[in-house]
Parts: sequence; C-alpha cells; structure tokens
Amino acid sequence: MFRHGDTIAAPATAPGGALALIRVSGPEALAVCDSCFASPSGKRLDRQRGATVHYGNLSDPDGNFIDEVLVTVFRAPSSYTGEEMAEISCHGSRWIVTEILRTLHACGARMAEAGEFTVRAFLAGKLDLAQAEAVADMIAAGNRASHALAATQLRGHYSALLSHLREELLRLASLLELELDFSEEDVTFADRSQLRDLLDRTAAEIDKLADSFRLGNAIKEGIAVAITGSPNVGKSTLLNRLLGEERAMVSDIAGTTRDTIAEQVTLNGIGFRFIDTAGIRHSDDPLERMGIERTYRTVAEARIVLYMTTPQAFGTAETANAIRALNLHPEQKIAVLVNKCDTESPTPPPAEPLPWPVIRISARYGTRIDAVEQFLTSCVDTEGLYNGASVVSNSRHYEALQTAAQALADTRNGLDENLPTDLIAADLRRSLDAVGSITGEITTTDILSEIFSKFCIGK
Repeated sequence: MFRHGDTIAAPATAPGGALALIRVSGPEALAVCDSCFASPSGKRLDRQRGATVHYGNLSDPDGNFIDEVLVTVFRAPSSYTGEEMAEISCHGSRWIVTEILRTLHACGARMAEAGEFTVRAFLAGKLDLAQAEAVADMIAAGNRASHALAATQLRGHYSALLSHLREELLRLASLLELELDFSEEDVTFADRSQLRDLLDRTAAEIDKLADSFRLGNAIKEGIAVAITGSPNVGKSTLLNRLLGEERAMVSDIAGTTRDTIAEQVTLNGIGFRFIDTAGIRHSDDPLERMGIERTYRTVAEARIVLYMTTPQAFGTAETANAIRALNLHPEQKIAVLVNKCDTESPTPPPAEPLPWPVIRISARYGTRIDAVEQFLTSCVDTEGLYNGASVVSNSRHYEALQTAAQALADTRNGLDENLPTDLIAADLRRSLDAVGSITGEITTTDILSEIFSKFCIGK
C-alpha cells in the first residue's frame, strides 16, 4: 500500500455535480498534464509558477477533444501533498471525468488509493496524523458542533497540547535513562519528588482529555436522546414533531412501537440522534417484552432521556417510581414531558416534588416544543468547543490516551515502591509511545493503512 515516488490521479469531488475536480500529484504531475492539456497561448504547465490557474482544452491520447478545463498549478513544497501538483476543474459529466482519468493514466499517472493524497501530506510533514484524521472528520461534519471538533483538530490546537505533554514526558524519560548510563556510579539525575509532581500533572491532563471523549464522540455521532415512558403517551408523535415529518407510526393502540426507531436532526448547530422506544409496561406479549428490554438498554446508553407522561399520570407516585427504575447514572440528563396539555382539564400537581425539569407540551399541536429543544441544547456544553477547546472524538485517540494513563499510573507506582530505574523508565517510555501514536510520531504501516483506508479516493 502507498507506493511513493510515482504520480497519482483521482477525482476529488462526488460524481453527478455540475463541476468536477481531479487531482494529480507526484514528480511528473505537471508533465503528465502537459501531455494532454493545450492552452490557447501554447504555454506549458511545468514552466508556470505555483498558485496560478490556466485555461485550455484537454484531449485524449489520440487528440480527441474531451473538455474545456481550468488547471491550477501547485509547486512543491507549497501544495497539499508537498509534491508537484495540479487540480483540473472540468464539467461534472461522469463520461468526461472517466475519460480524463483514462487519459491521465495513459500519460503516466496511476489511480490513487484511498486517502493517498493525505498520506503524502502526512509523510511530507504538512500534517501530523491527528490532523490528517481531522480531514476526514471535516468532510463528514454535518453540523456546526461536529465541524468545530474537526476544525480545532485540523488547525493543530489539539496536536500542540499533545506535543507539550509528550515533551514533558520525554524530558523525564531522558533523565531516567541517563541514570541508567551511569548506573554503576549510583547517581540520580531525576529528583523523585519533582518527578512525582510532574507525573501527577501530566496524568491529570491526559485524564481530562480522555474524559472529554464521551462528549466528543457523542457530538461526532449525534447526541443520543431516548424518548421513553408508558405506552400511548405520544412518544412517536413527539419524534415526528421534532423531525418535522411522519417517520414513526402513530396509533391510539397501546404497544404500537415494539422496536427502537432512531433518527437524526440538528438543533442549534448540534446533531441529536432521537430514539423512540417501546412503551414501558407489564406485558405478556413476548414481542412487546423484547421491545421493552431494548428500551431499558437504549435508556442506559443515552446521554439525554425525555420521559413522557400524561396530565392524569403525572400526579401519581408511579411516575416518579418509573423514572427511578430507569437507574440513570449521574452524567445523564432527564426532563419529564407532560404531553397532551391541549386538553382543558388542569394538570394535577405531582404526588411528590420531582427533582427533574418538567415541561408541559402538546406533541400533537407543537405546543412548547421549542422549550424541549432549548432543554436539549442546554444539556450540551459547546462553549469551550466553539472557542477551540481540545475535545477527543476519535476512538483510536481515546484508546491511546487510556494506554498512556495506565502507563503513567504504573510509573507512579514504581516510584512509590522504589523499583529499579530501568523498570520505571520502561513504563514512562510506554506512555510516550502511546501519546506519540496519536500524532504519528510513533506509528506503523498497519496503523496508516487502517486509518487511510476509510478516506475517499480523492483525499
């Protein structure tokens, strides 16, 4: 995988648009384009300055006209890949794109592999590995919050924080390994109390980054919101209202929803993944019982829970007991939605004060749905995210941070137990390698292949 030193080409835009962009990169990129491109003035692309655009015709090897194109020239090292590079803007016809790619291949370029342009950018030092992964996240971002996550990582703020942590660890590892070089002289270069303090501070920073993964992954995949409650309280009607379309089946028959239904929607720049669950009640129907079991599993995995009830049921102790039976963990947010408040009968007060927010709505008529949306967005702390805070959203990074945290804990234990310096240094080196694997300072071909195989061909 990833053969280097040759010239590659691939479309950088999805098929079917009015215009298409084809990238060419490698030592012969401009010469390959010159073989099939002709400008009205007869100028050659390989003699042009970088960051210039040139109009002309592109023809196949037999001289048959394919399309009028614009070719942008990029000169090494000032290009995305760090190599000689050209971008061909043409009409978006599938036939035109295919013919241009066929012609470029005939002139000496091969088809790029998935993510190969970004691999070359990484190997040329234009991006570190975390930034390279952010390119894919940037392309996939479907809302403001997920875009902010990717943008912070792509601009290098996250990498700078990791580099600082690694430099601190590297300094300590160097001092410990220096002791090993003078082990016969019984000297100590690393003050143990200072080492403990620095280890504790670094471990706290790594733990903070790792803890942010719950929020980062939720934003990247969509904040999971479970809509639950007794049967026939309007859960599916609420889902349809939030989505703005009739997605879930609505019926007056209790137990209509027997499986979870998941749909995504963006509110105030944040992606939410709403899950309509089967109503919770005692049932002898095996299919309905399976749906109820899935409801409890869905609620346990959700970040936010909307518990729906009716004005009549709201005033009973069963409502509070049913919510407590969900066994929510402290980080989960919940609101009680009293639905069907379009009726004239007043809502009786609850049998006991409820420790959760209560919102009276009408899912059928859309009454106070805006209050539900405000509650949902208030549950997601995006202030730091929009101001460049480093939030982990990549599972590979999270696993590496966990490895680093465990290695630092082992290092701390080794200090406390006065283990030999070589054992302490080995644990510290393990944490260094884990942090370095995130940005690519420590990496393998297998890791690169796994990461970049998920990229589109033209990226």
